[in-house]
Amino acid sequence: RVADLLMLLLVLALSCKPSTAATASPSVPHIKPSYSFGRTFLGLDKCNACIGTSMCKKFFKEEIRFDTWLSSRLKLPPSYLLSYSGNYTDDAKSWRLVDITRLTSKYQHDRADKRICTALLKTRTCSLERALRRTRRFQKWLRAKRLTPDLVQGLSSPMLRCPSQRLLDRIVRRYAEVPDAGSIYMDHLTDRDKLRLLYTLSVNSHPILLQIFPDVEGWPFPRYLGSCGRLVVSASTQPLRDFFSAAPEVAADLALQLLAVLRSMGTNDLNYFFYFTHVNAGTFGVFSNGHLFIRDASTLGIIDKEEGPQLIDGQQEYKDIFSCLTVDCQSAFVSCNSIREKHSLIMVCQELLPKLLKGKFLQPVQEKIDSFLQHCASGLTDDQGVNEAIAKLAEILKPLQSCDSRFAYRYPDCKYSDKY
Repeated sequence: RVADLLMLLLVLALSCKPSTAATASPSVPHIKPSYSFGRTFLGLDKCNACIGTSMCKKFFKEEIRFDTWLSSRLKLPPSYLLSYSGNYTDDAKSWRLVDITRLTSKYQHDRADKRICTALLKTRTCSLERALRRTRRFQKWLRAKRLTPDLVQGLSSPMLRCPSQRLLDRIVRRYAEVPDAGSIYMDHLTDRDKLRLLYTLSVNSHPILLQIFPDVEGWPFPRYLGSCGRLVVSASTQPLRDFFSAAPEVAADLALQLLAVLRSMGTNDLNYFFYFTHVNAGTFGVFSNGHLFIRDASTLGIIDKEEGPQLIDGQQEYKDIFSCLTVDCQSAFVSCNSIREKHSLIMVCQELLPKLLKGKFLQPVQEKIDSFLQHCASGLTDDQGVNEAIAKLAEILKPLQSCDSRFAYRYPDCKYSDKY
């Protein structure tokens, strides 16, 4: 027994003896840095009073990252910003720039949420979805088979001030947050889908315009990639304000593109007339290839020249909680009959073209450009002369364009054109 005990002690001593393998530092598994996404940052905690969820997987799989995606310390940007620069990938190898935007500021969103709870349930906090579902308007949406003008009357979006049935059918048929059914009837929309569509139209119609008039069909809008909660993801553009100090040939090129966009907004194959209710230096944007697009479509109104508006102005005065999510409920609607073809041109001549073209060219060319812009901004040009005025300015600017790799959207094609 003593021998057995000694043998046991010897075995235990040998097993406790430190060895080279035991004293080596253990390997620590590499932990991939990751965003700490919260439902609040994305606005998912507000669904289904939100835009959609088609991009949520991309966010959580980190296939959409903010502009610091190469950093070893991945941090979310402040939630109070209106827009963010991001990166998007389909294969985790190649990345492309995208814009990640809110339809309105988080402050305005929070105010609207409190307004819903206070107005509908008389409480400071509530379930937004439950509150909005009880409204008369949404109950009508639930029963409706087709999106008709009476279902959107009184909404603040300029796109819906003068709606036609043809335009509303296009919205339902091309709504990208649901599986494509290609139908003008809302049978393929669940109750949740209908609330998201109504909420988006009530807050800001920008993502809907990108969906129903896609860039692949030649419309001057950035590509809509999807939404998650209250964030929208679209192709990235650089705002026009960044080009106010650009070289003369770049300014001339962008001005010509701007005039061409306005022309296409007034005359197009689908017979829709687009007009702006407001423009600023961020309304238009420029892609990396030099192509100019409408960056912010939230102030675009649409008049159907084929069918005409199907609501008289008096009916538009109907207002409810959906009319007041982002604007003052007392704001007056613009009469559909008061919109003229020169409407957008005057605003662009007042707000954008002078900042883009002022002091860029030698005399007498600069004098001619300034004279036209003053004449245009004053509103003296009648509707019949708008196209002539655009053509006249384009005639002055055309020889000022250059043909080189800076304008990739038309290079090298311009090398073989007699126009350059």
